[in-house]
Amino acid sequence: VEPKGNSDLVSDATFQDMQLHLEFNVDPKSNSGVYLRGRYEVQILGAFDNDTYPGGTAGAWYNQHVPLANPCRPPGEWNTYDIIFRAPRFDDNGKQLEPPMGTVIFNGVVVQNNAIIKGPTGSSMLKGPASKGPVFLQDHSDPIRFANIWVRPL
Repeated sequence: VEPKGNSDLVSDATFQDMQLHLEFNVDPKSNSGVYLRGRYEVQILGAFDNDTYPGGTAGAWYNQHVPLANPCRPPGEWNTYDIIFRAPRFDDNGKQLEPPMGTVIFNGVVVQNNAIIKGPTGSSMLKGPASKGPVFLQDHSDPIRFANIWVRPL
């Protein structure tokens, strides 16, 4: 899949807790993100030999948790994310009882380990409480390719 200029990709299916596998190939400074439930972004960036702000580098829960390592492969090589996500829990009135949490395995390296996510990140497409949400691949009109995307509800 190759998004073309302002063509964010949004799944028809919605998810709560999930395991997501995603492969991506980026140019040296390409910028994108994968949003879980349309709210919580894991940053995708051409981060090989590319210094950027820590909360915006590849593998970050955008502007909330800096990745523990930078295993990004050189431009032209494929990278993988395996993300295990636990959705927030709400009571019947919509009050959050437990925050969302996520683990990110980036090219086989754990870069986020059960990180507690404080709320929607970056420019999330959805706001507020909801029992489920889509997977959303962000497009910043930068060269990026996606492949072998799958989601398994947990």
